[in-house]
Amino acid sequence: MKRSEFSYECPDELVAEYPADPRDSCRLMLVNREKQAVEHEQFTNLPDYFREGDVLVVNDTKVYPARLYGQKKKTGADIEVFLLRELNPESRLWDVMVDPARKIRIGNKLVFDDDLTAEVIDNTTSRGRTIRFSFDDRNDALYAKIRELGETPLPPYIERDVEEADYERYQTIFAKHRGSVAAPPAGLHFTEDLVERLEEKGVQVVPITLHVGRGVFREVGVEDLTKHRMDSEEFIIPQDTADAVNRALRSEHNTVTAAGTTVIRALESSLSADEMLKADHSWTDLFVYPEYDFKITERMLTNFHRPESTFMMMAAAFMGYDFTFEVYEKAMEEEYRFFSFGDAMLIE
Repeated sequence: MKRSEFSYECPDELVAEYPADPRDSCRLMLVNREKQAVEHEQFTNLPDYFREGDVLVVNDTKVYPARLYGQKKKTGADIEVFLLRELNPESRLWDVMVDPARKIRIGNKLVFDDDLTAEVIDNTTSRGRTIRFSFDDRNDALYAKIRELGETPLPPYIERDVEEADYERYQTIFAKHRGSVAAPPAGLHFTEDLVERLEEKGVQVVPITLHVGRGVFREVGVEDLTKHRMDSEEFIIPQDTADAVNRALRSEHNTVTAAGTTVIRALESSLSADEMLKADHSWTDLFVYPEYDFKITERMLTNFHRPESTFMMMAAAFMGYDFTFEVYEKAMEEEYRFFSFGDAMLIE
């Protein structure tokens, strides 16, 4: 398929700048693939659509404030550093993106405040660099400093200024393992009360970890989707999660619901020989678009995604290409809120 086949016009007024408050008060579209039908609900009623023994898989990655602002030491020129990935905690090495890239060369010293500086030690891409922080990282002190100075990396289509409250807003209640530059949007709708109601009903809410990288903001740069390469992302599937998912897969009465595209990437990247889920700690560059054959995912909880994005392509692979555009058209007619802070849909 071609990238342009996933294009559509989303009205600016439907792009959510803030999450619903409370989170589970957002809207929920129920999408039935077999009947090619939709219904309209509230997310707070999600437990009504689960049965005892069903499994809901969530992503427990945690977003860190990845955007730092500083100056070049010699010239005082302003620079922006976007932290992509910690390479080595002991040596404080990080892969980063820098802006303006043309002014940042190997050997340059970068100053973020009186206590935090870094040196550029390698070029990785046109905008990519590897830097080494000069900082005592005992007892997580470097991350505490990044939390103090860093800015929450809201998606670029959110045009308002970043606010201090965004550090909590742009974090799911499941967030446990630090490592993402973007929050898994489907997980942003959950509240502690809603999860408690799911568990009281006998639903197993189990975690995977997939650390979302800078590629989440990168556009598909080729028209032929077979030539697109996803950024590789680290994921972990605990044994308890694999066991719960496999029990549901073998059951005639229970289903496996993936809370978001990041969960699906992890689940579909770790298959045993008999196409069941296996515990794993690895990296995935899986790219899901029509006509992908899903092995683990039986139901999908997701948001309404950006045009021509890999997330929309995954949703289309699950819903069916033509039906996806019918669903998105209906969502715009009904004025659902779009993208990361927007409303959700449950696809079954």
